[in-house]
Amino acid sequence: MAEITASMVKELREKTDAPMMECKKALTEAGGDLGRAEEILRVKLGSKATKAASRVTAEGVVGIWLADDAKLGAIVEVNCETDFVARNDDFLAFARDLAELVARHDPADTTALAALPLGGATVEQTRTALIGRIGENLSVRRFARLAAEGRLTRYVHGGSKIGVLVDVVGGDEALARDLAMHVAASKPKALSKEGVPAADVERERSIAREKAAEEQAKAQAEGRPGKPPEIVEKMVEGSVQKFLKEVTLLGQPFVKDDKQTVEQLLKARGARVARFVLYVVGEGIEKRQSDFAAEVAAQAAAAAAR
Repeated sequence: MAEITASMVKELREKTDAPMMECKKALTEAGGDLGRAEEILRVKLGSKATKAASRVTAEGVVGIWLADDAKLGAIVEVNCETDFVARNDDFLAFARDLAELVARHDPADTTALAALPLGGATVEQTRTALIGRIGENLSVRRFARLAAEGRLTRYVHGGSKIGVLVDVVGGDEALARDLAMHVAASKPKALSKEGVPAADVERERSIAREKAAEEQAKAQAEGRPGKPPEIVEKMVEGSVQKFLKEVTLLGQPFVKDDKQTVEQLLKARGARVARFVLYVVGEGIEKRQSDFAAEVAAQAAAAAAR
């Protein structure tokens, strides 16, 4: 059996908000597989075991550049080691400059971006020089360039930790800004259900089936009749549809009026969203080196409690 360490429990707790003992039980059941343990917790605890998207483990900023006519824009995430550096003026200017370069030159990837000219040198040379001045490692993680069908609107929140570019066709500036703020607050994964990865949908379906199977087994153990298979399948698909509404912009309740969805709002205003990009600094990055000391302390505390 795989050893369940304090750091594994800590990581699972950070991802799910579940109690520590539940995390340890789930890891034990999953044989130390973090992904499987997360699924087990979601089956057992339902909505309490949520993925905390706002709990990122890398520092940095989101830089956005927008043309005067709002027809062209770009968004870039640049990472550093500490939040202190993320507030450095030179670091912030570097992120803004990169966003403009992406918009104007449309590089294919971060390697191509690194080779572009910036301030009498290349982006890579500028990055290296900035590392020397600041004393921390800096990296350009990702970027996106948008040529608008309608007009682009940007929104930056939380000290540039969250950035949004949204392309709205029709409507007015107030609507576009409300939509950008909604994206920042609700963090949809896709515009519509067609944009949600099939693997994510199947994962939710699998979790829903496991929950249904546990409920059936409980009913049987208590001498109660279980639900017919066709009802169980409808419940499973209902859970999947609920998930799709929660993670898609069009399906989400509008943050300023939860009695209507974003899709209903857009139809009422004669507008549509062609595309959006949302960056949350550090989202999906595993852990910083600076977390190591905290992990060591957690392991020592766990060892002392045994």
